Amino acid sequence: MFTDKHGKVLSFSSAFRKIFGRFYNWYLDFKLYIVHCVSEHIPLHFIRKFCFQLSGMKIGKGTTMHMGVRFFEPKHIKIGKDTKIGYRCFLDGRTELTIGDHVDIASEVMIYNSEHDMDSDEFKAHEEKVEIGDYVFIGPRAIILPGVTIGKGAVVAAGAVVTKDVGEYMMVGGVPAKEIGERKNKILNYRLGRARLFQ
Repeated sequence: MFTDKHGKVLSFSSAFRKIFGRFYNWYLDFKLYIVHCVSEHIPLHFIRKFCFQLSGMKIGKGTTMHMGVRFFEPKHIKIGKDTKIGYRCFLDGRTELTIGDHVDIASEVMIYNSEHDMDSDEFKAHEEKVEIGDYVFIGPRAIILPGVTIGKGAVVAAGAVVTKDVGEYMMVGGVPAKEIGERKNKILNYRLGRARLFQ
């Protein structure tokens, strides 16, 4: 007789699917380990970008990611052109994560699109996509939670925890993040600076 981690009895076919799933997850974990080794130890951003694209990420022209960026399931992550992802950021990717063009994401930002359901008997996770519009700036150590859409030109202050949508050109900060202002310049056509070669 087979049982799952909650003590529920499983049929042979259900147990086989779970065993197969476990081995498949080990394969995915090992693949992610290789991606993280590249992210942590390869100092040339164009080599890291090539590796990330091999893992399934879609990355636009001129976009660079600094060392130490980590992921859950890169294949669901799509990043536009001329975007900069800072040192030691975390991009979830267990479901769709879309980051637009000319987005500046500072160091150690965390973007999640999966979280546990506190009311679930089995503490199951639920997933909601995250969308970040063009010309957004996200300050250091901000956290973006599942289901959030950040509109074009918005600014997220350092250390903010974003739990709900942010309108275009709005500035938010705090825990949880609240509107603290509005961006005055709404004609955005700048290009971000080139990435430093060994960062």
